[in-house]
Amino acid sequence: MTVAFVSIGSNIAPEENVKKAVLLLGGISPIKAISTVYLTEPVGGAGQPSYYNCMVKIESALPPLELKRDVLSRIEDELGRKRGADKYAPRTIDLDLILYGDLAVTSDDLTLPDPDIVQRPFLAIGVHELAPGLVLPGSNLSIQKAASPLPRGNMKPLDHYTERIRREILHDGKQ
Repeated sequence: MTVAFVSIGSNIAPEENVKKAVLLLGGISPIKAISTVYLTEPVGGAGQPSYYNCMVKIESALPPLELKRDVLSRIEDELGRKRGADKYAPRTIDLDLILYGDLAVTSDDLTLPDPDIVQRPFLAIGVHELAPGLVLPGSNLSIQKAASPLPRGNMKPLDHYTERIRREILHDGKQ
């Protein structure tokens, strides 16, 4: 089993869709931890609702491309994700494979670690929360150094929602 980090985000019925995505993911891969869920401003999409974003630490026996295509994309489809020309359009759910073990790869189908981790606070801060000693594969950059300069001002922790999800998913024997 390989440890992987999956980001989960939604700005269409986010309270419902983030929880459903975590439950569906946990039905396929054991969930080891869930970061704080943050309310964040949309990237590149002014005038749309805010997002719920979090990071989930899982274990998977699937190769990373299969995990992305056969699990994450399937969950997005099941939760009504519609892809169009606007890559910043509102969405019911967005699942991205951010890190997969110590793998560093760049291809047309997959880039790991996800390059946005050093630019988007909710990604770096979420990973740092779950794995503070992690060093990004393919570099000497620690997740702490990647996360520390990123602005946190547009990230509001949703503590009660986070605790409810953790309690329901991690502590009720479902994982």
